[in-house]
Amino acid sequence: MIDLITNLFTSLPPFAMPHLGLNSILDILFITFVLYRVLIWIKQTRGWTLFKGILTIALIYLGAVVLLMHATVWIIQQSLTVAAIAAVIIFQPEIRKALENLGKNRSIPFFNPLEENKEANSAASIEEIIDAAQKMADVNTGALIVIEQQVPLGDLEESGVAIDAIVTSQLLVNIFEHNTPLHDGAVLIRANRVKAATCILPLTTEALSSDLGTRHRAAVGVSEVSDAFVVVVSEESGMVSIAKDGRLHRNLADAEMRKMLLSGIQPKKSRKFRKDRRKEEERP
Repeated sequence: MIDLITNLFTSLPPFAMPHLGLNSILDILFITFVLYRVLIWIKQTRGWTLFKGILTIALIYLGAVVLLMHATVWIIQQSLTVAAIAAVIIFQPEIRKALENLGKNRSIPFFNPLEENKEANSAASIEEIIDAAQKMADVNTGALIVIEQQVPLGDLEESGVAIDAIVTSQLLVNIFEHNTPLHDGAVLIRANRVKAATCILPLTTEALSSDLGTRHRAAVGVSEVSDAFVVVVSEESGMVSIAKDGRLHRNLADAEMRKMLLSGIQPKKSRKFRKDRRKEEERP
């Protein structure tokens, strides 16, 4: 018996251990990290169910290869090209969102010098927005206010009517007043100024509560593709909500709104807002 085992091992080809240098170890660690992050990302999206279906087909293919099921292997192999194109189409929303999230990552220093050093919205502007939202909520006036952060929303601005006025509660209330020319669509605020009104926003494809309408779907939709804060006032209930990073925070009080909106402020850049406000007040 011992001779049999000895002969079995001696008949095996010699096992050559590949040389692992520092670059090979870094390569393995990088691929492992990327695969791990991709799996975590897919699990948090609707693509997880589709991904499990793809894994099921892969297991069927491996089983067919082991069992020498040549017809099944041939069919799956011939379908690979079509399946690759179909996967890109099916996962298009998830792929786009992943690339946008990668582009929003401020830890990548290479692109930082190429980006405009934006002025953040000041605390005074935030107070004007909160005051306007509460005034409109009291009379059930629907509103949709997009507060741009670091991700540029120029394409949304071009879809609306240019205004370029300093942020005030009176202006926002007047824009969303019933039967006024600018009350439809969203208002875009950038760097303490109302840049445009009647802007058209993308709608989310995620399932929302049945009591939420197009205005809330648009708020969540634009928050999915940018880092903007989106303030929504419901025309039916007067409820004030804020959409951020694809999540809708509903029925917020003044203090909760203030805490969320102030989290996106960089205080060192509020001097230009005060200068703009003085210029507006000096105009006849």
